[in-house]
Amino acid sequence: MANPKQKAVTIQGVEFTFQHPGVRKSLQINDSSRDKHGNLMSEAYYAQLMEHVIVQPRTNWEYWDEHTELLEEVMTEAVRFLVGAK
Repeated sequence: MANPKQKAVTIQGVEFTFQHPGVRKSLQINDSSRDKHGNLMSEAYYAQLMEHVIVQPRTNWEYWDEHTELLEEVMTEAVRFLVGAK
């Protein structure tokens, strides 16, 4: 992707940068994070967001163990960014 769309969001004093992985990858993230009945699996979805959308700071499960209070708000904002919500 030539010039990926990025957005910086400050949550509770921490700046996070989200980068859009492209339409195809967005669909793959969604599809691969669902079980055989079509239910979204949060752990798999969050792992994909950490790998492909949240680019700064780099996060992993250990990061969230230390910043539990940020998890839901950051992931909600990452999803909103990924799907193009305003």
